[in-house]
Amino acid sequence: MKLRIASYNLHKGRGMTGPHAPERNLQVIAELRPDIITLQEVDFRFGARPEALPRALIAEMTGLVPIQMRTTGETSLGWHGQSVLMRADLAEQAVTRRLPLPGIEPRGALAVRVHDLTLIGVHLGLARSSRRAQLARLVAKASRLAGGSVMLMGDFNEWRDDRGLESLETLRVIAPGPSYPAPMPRLRLDRIAVSHCVEVLATGVGDTPLARQASDHLPIWAEIRLPRD
Repeated sequence: MKLRIASYNLHKGRGMTGPHAPERNLQVIAELRPDIITLQEVDFRFGARPEALPRALIAEMTGLVPIQMRTTGETSLGWHGQSVLMRADLAEQAVTRRLPLPGIEPRGALAVRVHDLTLIGVHLGLARSSRRAQLARLVAKASRLAGGSVMLMGDFNEWRDDRGLESLETLRVIAPGPSYPAPMPRLRLDRIAVSHCVEVLATGVGDTPLARQASDHLPIWAEIRLPRD
């Protein structure tokens, strides 16, 4: 089975400097044509943490639906600012778990099981010590949750290739290309870590004029083939 999976830090729909214009982000997502996309910063950060990405527009503009889960608050779309959108037929069979993470700041990850793939959407901490602890926790959790096919995808907040990713030695780590800052991307903060049994057919960065305006991150994507049973 082939899947096109993407990840996108929306920066709360504010682009680099504002104003709040989530329709741009939704158009970027639609142009990616993903089967599944993990999202970061889908909610505003303070107060009741209301949704920054209007759920009423998601299906209309992208053809995708958000996974059903217990969110941060009554008006939130995600948990710790994260959500996952996917095709409706995949969402019907998806099983979701929230994974609290250690670190200086409150962080969490979302694990979604669909077909034989456990996809974990991540937005790791700003401190490398926190990121190391978070990745160690995620790898340990994945070994218990997954049946073999695991994929971590999201904003790793790590700009080095040789530090901070030690816990991922059993996985294949891919940085498709510079994704930050969006107007002049230089750093490969958005990454993928995938089991060796999953065939990665292609990867890339959604670098378009609109994407360079819609967020401070560019989206990344991967086309994968799951192993046969």
